[in-house]
Amino acid sequence: MRYPIIIEKAKNNYAAYSPDVPGCVATGKTIEEVKQQFAEALEFHFEGLREDNEPIPQPRTLLDYIELPTSA
Repeated sequence: MRYPIIIEKAKNNYAAYSPDVPGCVATGKTIEEVKQQFAEALEFHFEGLREDNEPIPQPRTLLDYIELPTSA
């Protein structure tokens, strides 16, 4: 399954979360590190859901970008 993640720059690091998986977050010093940390957090989160016989949330968020012309 493929889950979208939002990566935000904080003062000293990056933070990531997915709108499709409430409560699952990660941080890292670099973008690559936060992506790796989030992948591990997602696996751990899903493991806990399975142990509790809870459903794994399905990916549902679509991600795209809108480009606007740069004003001079």
